[in-house]
Amino acid sequence: MGNGAGQDAGLAPFEAVVAEHGPTVLRVCRAVVGPDAAEDAWSETFLAALRAYPQLPAGSDVRAWLVTIAHRKAVDAHRAARRRALPTDLLPERSSGEHPGDGRADVWEAVAALPERQRLCVAYHHLAGLPYADVADLVGGTAAAARRAAADGVAALRRTWKEHP
Repeated sequence: MGNGAGQDAGLAPFEAVVAEHGPTVLRVCRAVVGPDAAEDAWSETFLAALRAYPQLPAGSDVRAWLVTIAHRKAVDAHRAARRRALPTDLLPERSSGEHPGDGRADVWEAVAALPERQRLCVAYHHLAGLPYADVADLVGGTAAAARRAAADGVAALRRTWKEHP
């Protein structure tokens, strides 16, 4: 890219931000929108972030800022998916984003099966590393409620998901 966005404001070059936080944002996107739409949500997140990055105040929590953008893109994706009709005669056994036999698809299926609040709290706290207060700001409610939802989500994952050798 080489645009140097944010360098005058004391921020790291945007390329460094993508390199450092890109994998975390992708994991959050997978947990929130599912593996099929994750890469699109990731791209939309970083396109929006690139435009806004020069105005980001120095010293900001860049990871939390990116997860907030990803959250908004996920909400947009869910709204768009509800408006879109998907006619089909037959349902596939596995979605195209799954990889049979590697165990990852089963993890994403288990995460996707969680109630929405638990799924979001697990994604934002355990995958993105946000404190519960920031998670509560994203999903609504208190930090204690976000902590409880994340704990319930992790407990449900432990009960339902079996790790493959």
